[in-house]
Amino acid sequence: MSASELPSVRQAVWSSRFSFLYSASAAAIGLGSLWRFPYVAGSNGGGAFVLLYIGFVILLCIPIILAEMVIGKRGHGSTVGSVNHLVKEEKASSAWRTIGWLSLLIPFFGLSYYSVIAGWGIEYARLAVFDSFSDISVAESKATFDALISSPLTLMLLQFIFIAAVVWVVARGLQRGIEWVSRIKMTVMFGVLIFMVIYNAATVGLGSSIDFLFRPDFSQLTGQAVLTAFGQALFSTGIGIGVLMTYSSYVPKDISLPQSSALLAIAVIFVATMAGLAIFPTVFHYGLEPAEGPNLIFVTVPVAFGQMTGGWIVSILFFGLIAIGAFTSAVGMLEPIVSWLQERAKKGRALMAIWAGLGVWIVGFPSLLSFNVLADARPLSAIPIFANSNFFDILDMGIANVLLPLNALLIALFVGWAMRRTVTEEEFGGRGVFYTLWITILKFLSPLAILGLMVNS
Repeated sequence: MSASELPSVRQAVWSSRFSFLYSASAAAIGLGSLWRFPYVAGSNGGGAFVLLYIGFVILLCIPIILAEMVIGKRGHGSTVGSVNHLVKEEKASSAWRTIGWLSLLIPFFGLSYYSVIAGWGIEYARLAVFDSFSDISVAESKATFDALISSPLTLMLLQFIFIAAVVWVVARGLQRGIEWVSRIKMTVMFGVLIFMVIYNAATVGLGSSIDFLFRPDFSQLTGQAVLTAFGQALFSTGIGIGVLMTYSSYVPKDISLPQSSALLAIAVIFVATMAGLAIFPTVFHYGLEPAEGPNLIFVTVPVAFGQMTGGWIVSILFFGLIAIGAFTSAVGMLEPIVSWLQERAKKGRALMAIWAGLGVWIVGFPSLLSFNVLADARPLSAIPIFANSNFFDILDMGIANVLLPLNALLIALFVGWAMRRTVTEEEFGGRGVFYTLWITILKFLSPLAILGLMVNS
């Protein structure tokens, strides 16, 4: 039996159940909640979309989160090692091993382009510190953003700084690295979001934003918006990218996974809605457009910061939050790669983290060049769905719309159908109504929803 078929003997474990929870939450809550959720909600009508999003997280995503955690805890190895071990243990088809490899390849290629966007966050945090948004116009704001993404050397340097910092944290290990930075992130994130919401309430008011986000207008809802809400739920909870599986492999046996998965989902919902209340009051007050799409954060919001009283401090807090939010998610995405390298090569964590980070940085070059030198390159033009996509778009679309939903689908089916009932009952904590509901959702509801999302995409 090869090394990849057996889970590694794990020496490191989380220092407590709370440490596992806030580290997993810090990894799941990143740009998906802080950057993507506000503009996706704004583009899809607000309240009805938000209501669907919350419903999908609770009904369909929590069961898959728990399923992925079960694989990690039961397998006790890297994503590849854990799945291979369970496939052998359950005498299941070797085709299920695809889950382990997808849970390794998705974070590797995902981090290669995710780190490009994270680099934007670093640069905007720097610009905020130097009060670069004071009285900035929409045209000037757009010019600032265009200047950033048109400079390949700047983007390459920002990406390198970001990945180097991620490597440093992962190299320090579980308790001295990942737990430490996750604790800081969660504390800072909740503090900044609560401050910004209170600040908005005191200066511009929350009324219109609360109406927009929490008063559903179902006439604004389309079939596409329904599927987008489910896609956002999958994206923002960290399902299928190997993070939850890897982090769960460090879980002591006495930790309750059902409770942890529910609390993680609650944290994701809270942060996403708070991010909306931190951004939209300013957008509405200054007459800006909430349906700006990806430009909402990097083009529209700086204009508002430049006009508001105390905008300098608020902009520093906001873009600092974007940067640190992306950082801990990236730490979570690098960990599955390092875990697998350690399992295969039997080398030290620090060396494997360096090699993994270097590989991600190099593979990310085409993505950062997609905004400048390779902007017109269409490497997969022969494939209809990628006909107009550059390298960045291919990775973004391929992972978010194909590989990530596919992996989530396989995880749900594997735990729901391939794992023995006695095993899943043990990890759930016993048989009962909630166990039956969990397994039923994994077997039927979640797979059908994911298939609908993939077909539409």
